[in-house]
Parts: sequence; C-alpha cells; structure tokens
Amino acid sequence: MEVVSCSHSCSALHQTPRSSWRLRGSGFGLGHAKPPRPRRSAILCVGTTRGVSNPGDSSKVNAMQGLYVSDVDATLQGIPSRKAGELEKVMIQGLPEGPDSSSISTGFWEWKPKLTVYYERSGTENSKAPAVLFLPGFGVGTFHYEKQLRDLGRDHKVWTMDFLGQGMSLPCEDPAPSSIAGEHSEEAFWGFGQDSQPWAEELVYSVDLWQNQVQHFIEEVIREPVYIVGNSLGGFVALYFAASSPHLVKGVTLLNATPFWGFFPNPATSPWLSKIFPWAGTFPLPSFVRKLTEAVWQKISDPRSIHDILKQVYADHSTNVDKVFSRIVEITQHPAAAASFASIMFAPRGQISFQEAISRCQSQGVPISLMYGREDPWVRPIWGIKVKQQVPEAPYYEISPAGHCPHDEVPEVRIALRL
Repeated sequence: MEVVSCSHSCSALHQTPRSSWRLRGSGFGLGHAKPPRPRRSAILCVGTTRGVSNPGDSSKVNAMQGLYVSDVDATLQGIPSRKAGELEKVMIQGLPEGPDSSSISTGFWEWKPKLTVYYERSGTENSKAPAVLFLPGFGVGTFHYEKQLRDLGRDHKVWTMDFLGQGMSLPCEDPAPSSIAGEHSEEAFWGFGQDSQPWAEELVYSVDLWQNQVQHFIEEVIREPVYIVGNSLGGFVALYFAASSPHLVKGVTLLNATPFWGFFPNPATSPWLSKIFPWAGTFPLPSFVRKLTEAVWQKISDPRSIHDILKQVYADHSTNVDKVFSRIVEITQHPAAAASFASIMFAPRGQISFQEAISRCQSQGVPISLMYGREDPWVRPIWGIKVKQQVPEAPYYEISPAGHCPHDEVPEVRIALRL
C-alpha cells in the first residue's frame, strides 16, 4: 500500500509502542504522545494490505495497488507538491488480526419506552484513554465500523451505535398495527395500520431525533465528552450534534459527510411552510404513502439492488463486502424496515443546516477534521473542500482509490482526530 501525504504543515508520522506507524497531521490523530512539530515535507508510505500472506505472521507484506492519501492544504494555498522521487519512504502496519485485535462487546440501551438503541464498544478497559464515538451512514449500522473497533479499541475507548429506525435499533413492536384481518402474517409491514401506538404518536425518524439520541447516549452511557466520527449521514448528524452540544465534543471527523439531509421544512424554523405538506414522517403512514412505500421498497430492498449500490460506492471492487451486504439484507427483512424508511424519507430537515453547523462549531472552538474518498460518486470531494474553505484550519485528506465509505474500504489509514 502506498500512502502519499503532500503537506506544507501537517505531514508527520508517529511511532507507537508497538513500532507501528500511524498517519498523523500536525496535532491530529489518536494517541497520547505529544504531537510532532509541523514541518514542510511530503511523505511516501509503504504498508501492508488488509490481509497477510501468513495468518500467523503479521509482519508479512503483500503487494497491492497504490493508495494515495493527500493533504490538500498545499494545493489550496498554491504550494507546489514535491516530486515522488523526493519522497521519504516509511512503513505503515496493517490492521491487527486475531489475538492482537480488541474484542467487541454489544449492548442495548432503552432510551425511551419501546425505543431501544443497539450499540457496540471496545477498549473500555482503557480507562484513561479518550472516548471515540462512530456514527454510521444511512442504511448500515455498527457493523460498518468493526475494523475501527478492533483496531482503535486496543488503545482507546471506542463506541458505535445504530440510529433509531435503522440497523438493530428498529422497533421490537409494531408502531401502528393493522386491525384488518389477514394482515398479521409474517410478511405484513409494520406501521401500515390506521392508528399508532401511544409510544409512537410523536415518533419521527429525523436528524433532530438522532442528534438528541446521540446526546443522551453520551450523557447516560459513555458519560464523558467524546471525539465523534461520522460517515455520510453519520457525518451530518455528528456535525449537527457538535454544533448543538459542544461541551460534549472534543472534536469532529467527517468521512464523506453528506452536506444536506431532509427534503421538507422543519416546523420549528418554518411553521407556516411546513403546514403545506400533509405528512411529516409520523405514524401511522397515510394511505398514499403506504402504496408508494410498498412499490419503492420492493425495488430497493432487492438483494440485487443492494449489491449494485455497494458496487457503486466502493471504488476498489476487490474489497470484501460480503458481511456488509448480508447485514444490510438482514435489516431490510425486518417488518418495521419499510415504514421506518418512509418516515426517514418524509421527515423534516434539521433545525440548522450543514453550513450553519460548521459555523457554530468554528465559533465555539470545536475542532473539525476531514477525510474524503476521492472516487465517491455521491458526496464528491468538492463538498469536503467547501468545508475546508469555510474552516481553513481543518486538516483535509483525500484518499484514492476510495469511495463513499473510506473507513471500511481503506481501514489501514487511521482516522485522524484533531486533538
């Protein structure tokens, strides 16, 4: 694996006690050691692949196609990059396997009656280490961060959870049961009845709900401020939460974060405009939404469609996505999945925009770091560059080849957190 970091101010490597190398920026990255002084340099790193030729010998290095991680600070400021022939070569250790990786434990947290959140954690025995919370993208869940849990959990307290209405945080009871005879079969969709249950009367799977969920999870389960990392939708929620509760956030890292979420106006910020729309993601689903959802869900939950989407968002098609694929298919088979999807799609936008959340984080001193897969067909790097231009002090790395989920596609490049 080749990693190129072209930077005038934040290219540096830190050697850990395990003699492994970690990509770092000037003051960025996980760890307790004092960050090295900034220097004007570019570094070419050669490291291991995702697997090793001999499972019993993690020191083996396999050949693979070149991978590039570029710090765009120099480019944005007009500083010329150094030639490849002038770059210094170092080693980057691959991901830990077997007994060297951190174990993962699971749990359920009942936030509100009938609303239970599934979460995973590792490294909680590292009592003095910083806590890191990973937020998944839309349609996936905690399983998308297994590599980070096993790797970073060796030295840090690492957490991840499923958003309500997704993954294993889908409801365990029907929010709007059908009263029509014959609709209680195992194939029937939950949430398609005429009346909602008392616990689901105000339930809407929106970004406001998710950022509130994150706040209470940190306060009640983690119980200390965190470094928060989010991919895609998770990046949007992470930034939104950091802007709303800066006292609970030490720093935010965005991984191809979607810069917008929700199509409909928020009733808190646009009360009159929101009244124009007949439904805003609540239960039960209106008749026209049920019919639309049935038609759309049949297509998007088809395993062939899921396979095509994964092929689209992963730039390196040699990446093993079998587990991700099977878990997504499993989620779509939950009886509450279709109605939850409809609620998410029709839920109102958040009370603040992505750009406003950035401004608030900047004014409140919340550090931001950016890591974007260059070949993402959905959230192209231009969106990360826009954030970089709004927050010039934020480090911004582009990874290539990598698509929408760089943390899963190229887990060897460790998440950069701004300390």
